[in-house]
Amino acid sequence: MAWNNPVKEMANSKPLFLTIYATVIIGILVSSLYVFSAVFSGSNSFSSPFVSTSASIGEVSSPSFNEAFNSSRQVVVGIAPNSASLEPVWKAPSPGSKMPPLETFRLTKELVQQRVKDNVVVVTFGNFAFMDFILTWVKHLSDMGVDNLLVGAMDTKLLEALYWKGVPVFDMGSHMSTIDVGWGTPTFHKMGREKVILIDSILPYGFELLMCDTDMVWLKNPLPYFARFPEADVLTSTDQTSVTVVDDKLDDWKQAGAAYNIGIFHWRPSVSSMKLAKEWKEMLLADDKIWDQNGFNELVHRQLGPSVDEESGLVYAYDGNLKLGLLPASIFCSGHTYFVQAMYQQLRLQPYAVHTTFQFAGTEGKRHRLREAMVFYDPPEYYDTPGGLLTFKPNIPKSLLLDGQHNLESHFALVNYQIKQIRTALAIATLLGRTLVMPPLWCRLDRLWFGHPGVLPNTLTRQPFICPLDHVFEVNVMLKEFPEKELGPGINFREYSFIENPSMPQKVKDSWLDVHLCQEGSRGCEISNSTNQVGKLNFPKRSTEETFKTIFASFKDVKIIQFSSMQDAFLGFSDKTREERFRQRVKRYSGIWCCVENKTRGHIYYDMYWDEKPGWKPIPPQTPEEDHPPL
Repeated sequence: MAWNNPVKEMANSKPLFLTIYATVIIGILVSSLYVFSAVFSGSNSFSSPFVSTSASIGEVSSPSFNEAFNSSRQVVVGIAPNSASLEPVWKAPSPGSKMPPLETFRLTKELVQQRVKDNVVVVTFGNFAFMDFILTWVKHLSDMGVDNLLVGAMDTKLLEALYWKGVPVFDMGSHMSTIDVGWGTPTFHKMGREKVILIDSILPYGFELLMCDTDMVWLKNPLPYFARFPEADVLTSTDQTSVTVVDDKLDDWKQAGAAYNIGIFHWRPSVSSMKLAKEWKEMLLADDKIWDQNGFNELVHRQLGPSVDEESGLVYAYDGNLKLGLLPASIFCSGHTYFVQAMYQQLRLQPYAVHTTFQFAGTEGKRHRLREAMVFYDPPEYYDTPGGLLTFKPNIPKSLLLDGQHNLESHFALVNYQIKQIRTALAIATLLGRTLVMPPLWCRLDRLWFGHPGVLPNTLTRQPFICPLDHVFEVNVMLKEFPEKELGPGINFREYSFIENPSMPQKVKDSWLDVHLCQEGSRGCEISNSTNQVGKLNFPKRSTEETFKTIFASFKDVKIIQFSSMQDAFLGFSDKTREERFRQRVKRYSGIWCCVENKTRGHIYYDMYWDEKPGWKPIPPQTPEEDHPPL
């Protein structure tokens, strides 16, 4: 066909072809204008708008051509500064300088662009109640060389605090409360909507966005992993608890039936991803009862399949054009695959992240789990507590750990043995004014919020396993302030890994006393504050309050006192009022195990004083009247 006289050709053609020819010629003209515009305006990339190729052509394309074009991947590309131009994280403002006006921190393309490297920005957000989580999040990333990060502040108190620490921050304009809002509350759902609004705002800037919740921690630089899947529009974490792949490939979307978790997900600024973000935002703004994660799952499951190809693991989702990938739960870990299953260890993989899901005891439980894993950053004073530390060896009999079947009876026998020793240790800690280092807690059965056969089927949960403290104890209650006149003084405690933490000062570790419990009257076992030749103190079992005070007054400057056991270590408080206050306090500390299958009330209460109740058995409450914590 001759292209030197297209008008004549069109005149001799049928009307249908006239339309096609006109469309093609107009498309060529518009494309030419776009190319010339890009060439002559390229030097002003910082302020020029980002252009999507599909937007310029789509206005003049026929429906069939537009549909074919949308089936290919279209990405809006932002112009990021050279990585060398990024201001270092933790570079605090000059002493004596003034806080810039609030409008300086307003979210704009220019502000985000200052923190972009390789066209990627990593973002989290929160309020002042989560500042320690945010600082932990920032420190992990900055320590691994990821400085293209930004934190959204939902209140001015957090914004100012982060600014003075040199953390890149922007104002979300939320004017939110500075306190912990609690999971599932209306304010919690508002935070979810803010996340979606944030995604919808940043994507049109043309940058890739790694969006994270503040209650997760990066353990390894994830950006090279995401770069392995350049065709992906969205890569999301999941609540998957069973294995679908045994290496670091994306999880198999056909086998992963759990909810997609929006605590960790990576977005590329494609037409489909921006369309998803916009519809997701509109859905949540139209109905404030929809949980943001449920809304996301509903939209992306609108269409799921087929696979994009045979190799990548990506799947077409949402509108049939969105290319979605599921991050492997073994290395982008949930609270279950990391803290309970330790899936990454069993598969000999290196985890990229841990998100504190599948946990109990609220924000305090999340913080404690991260501390147990030694991935939470605390200030130096956390590691040198006033009054010193108390620790002990649990000495659990092998029969309780390994013998017999793993069932309710064997699980509670194991846990109750440990509860009794912890109860004694709490009493001695408050008596001596020391902070108790909790022992590692062994469980035979998992804890969830629904009925199950002991451990989740098809998981890698080993039995027994070291379970998080919040599986048995109400960590949030243990940290709560109670009236001392009613429940006695508070009892400080630390996580079981506390002494092994690299942040523990050597001077604290070097100040150590081993206490060996012995049978009074046996050789070398007398009431004395003298240590033997190897620096060990022999101390009689079933000692009184007065004996404890007298002997350990000589060791008040010792930082760490470790008992060989807590079995029969302490007879109890001599003052009955103090004893009763202590009992009322620690009764509140124990939680529940959940849950027996096919029961209306399938949970069973742990009891700090189970041994004082003859015939005690692990049985769920039989009536509503019985459904209360132990008295």
